Amino acid sequence: MSGVVLEGVRAHYGDTEVLRGIDLSVPAGELLVVLGPSGSGKSTLLRVVAGLEPLTAGRVRIGGRDVTGMRAGRRNVSMVFQSYALFPHLTVERNIAFGLEVRDVPKREAQQRSRAAAALVGCEPLLQRRPAQLSGGERQRVALARALVREPDVLLLDEPLSNLDAELRVQTRAELRSLHARVGGTMLHVTHDQVEALVLGDRVAVLRDGLIEQVGTPDEIWGSPATRFVARFVGTPAMNLLPADGPLRLPGVPAGRLEAGVRPEALVLGGEGLPARVELVEVVGGDAHVHLRADGLPLVARVPAAGRPSVGDIVHAAVHPDDVHLFDVDTGRRVRRA
Repeated sequence: MSGVVLEGVRAHYGDTEVLRGIDLSVPAGELLVVLGPSGSGKSTLLRVVAGLEPLTAGRVRIGGRDVTGMRAGRRNVSMVFQSYALFPHLTVERNIAFGLEVRDVPKREAQQRSRAAAALVGCEPLLQRRPAQLSGGERQRVALARALVREPDVLLLDEPLSNLDAELRVQTRAELRSLHARVGGTMLHVTHDQVEALVLGDRVAVLRDGLIEQVGTPDEIWGSPATRFVARFVGTPAMNLLPADGPLRLPGVPAGRLEAGVRPEALVLGGEGLPARVELVEVVGGDAHVHLRADGLPLVARVPAAGRPSVGDIVHAAVHPDDVHLFDVDTGRRVRRA
């Protein structure tokens, strides 16, 4: 196993700076998820680690080796792409073994390693089929086996679940987590899906406009967002933001231009609190997303669907002070409570 270290990494596409000074350390054996919206630089970061994109500045180290100027083939990393890129004319077994064959690995050894990799991801029964005979989930397993068969120091996963339907995404997500537990290798997994990031990652790095907003465990990202962007990006519905000195009248708020962040599930309806009018109710299974207007401000509460209010009702919204996050209006950074 090898760790990955990025030091001051910058990368351009033409005149556009895509990565703007990335410092990131991934210990050996960790599954780090890089989370961010489209255009944030997630895939470019993976391609920089793989050696598929040149750097403008900075250094990349894998297992303590400086690989900044090293070509991709010598870095001993494997990458699984969003499009599985399987050879349609080859069987599953030949697809998995292809990387070994071009490296002149003896045929018998290549066959043994290919079947071992197939067994690891559960696609042994598919070895004699061709890609056109496979489902999307099966193709994903083959792509993973092809990456693992090389026994890489680092496995890079570029939105590998995005082409799967909802049920398969959940199933494959669990399989990836289980695979990491069995293999124990270093993995960098890129996604725009917050649920995927929080479920899969040992840690999560949130990327925005080529900069890292926060790196932390899923609990830290959810419970202590370092910036207003992280707070809003992670969570469905998104966190409510309103003036800290506004109608909720929060105690212990320090001086300054501050915003208060309240997650929808922390907003309590009923009893004492701020009067609010219900403008929209969205039922999502056992939950209801209740859109409110309180003192001219929009709020969303996430409550049990049973006993939900109706459009036009007047309810009272309250929040416990411990459930409030404070952010500096000018910098967007988290502010500690007094």
